[in-house]
Amino acid sequence: MRIVSLLASATEIIAALGCMDQLVGRSHECDYPEQVQQLPLISQVQIDIDTSSAQIDAQVKQLAHRKAQENPALQALSLYDIDIKKLQEVQPDLIFTQTQCDVCAVSEQDVVQALSHIADIQPRIVSLAPYRLQDIWEDIARVGKVLKREEQAEQLIQQYQQRLSRLQEQVKIQRMGNNRPGPRVAILEWLDPLMGAGNWTPELVEIAGGSNVFGRNGEHSPWITWEALYQADPDIIILAPCGFTLKRTQQDIPQLQQHPCWSKLQAVQQNNIYAIDGNAYLNRSGPRLVDSAEILGKILWNIDVQHPLEPRAWQKISVEMA
Repeated sequence: MRIVSLLASATEIIAALGCMDQLVGRSHECDYPEQVQQLPLISQVQIDIDTSSAQIDAQVKQLAHRKAQENPALQALSLYDIDIKKLQEVQPDLIFTQTQCDVCAVSEQDVVQALSHIADIQPRIVSLAPYRLQDIWEDIARVGKVLKREEQAEQLIQQYQQRLSRLQEQVKIQRMGNNRPGPRVAILEWLDPLMGAGNWTPELVEIAGGSNVFGRNGEHSPWITWEALYQADPDIIILAPCGFTLKRTQQDIPQLQQHPCWSKLQAVQQNNIYAIDGNAYLNRSGPRLVDSAEILGKILWNIDVQHPLEPRAWQKISVEMA
């Protein structure tokens, strides 16, 4: 089977199922495992992402406005270009995409539109749409079924769930030993304007022994105001912008520091500011969400997990930077 994955989390699931050798094309966001970067690029983003959070947000809104004017009947926003010529060259039997977020990744609508310009291929399209952890387990099972790796998929799901259960037990022990409730945590999925963390992230925070301040499990991430952040005054703030690496996130920290509310937040005053690679973890709905929960367990309770964590995945932001 010749597979094109236009969704980074699907690519990681395919790799975890031992089917990397079947991949013939990838999206611009598919960067893990490292060898996947050698595959042909099938998609590109239409906006400039090498700029500030505010400017990226403005570009998205301008593009949405322009496309709405050009085609009022358009049901979804497309930020991505699919290389039709390259797609035709790789001749896929199967294309993985998503219907969860039109801004975050190539959508099913993008794929259908691209295929309408190609007459000689008719690949099967498999779209994932996870909102909760249970959806992600079901997605892994679906991908396993499509790739005829049902048994491997079931084994992976069990392993992931066991790791999360082990983390919950460790957190329970820590909470009893410290005799204190879990910290109130604000995870910021975008920095300018501010966005909380929804979908599966509140569930990850709960598993890691915290209380998620903004965003509800299974619902899209909410925009929030600085006033709301100030009023909530969380114990811990975690910066994890969607699509941003750890290094890229650090570039926007000075913008946060300039806001008059920033220095008044107790998380800043108590040096409880952290940054996580939101591109690889937390916001990517694949196997590394389990790693994400363990990272949160480390941040919130200093849990020592059995599975080795990537040291470049997160870091504490020093008082000087905050």
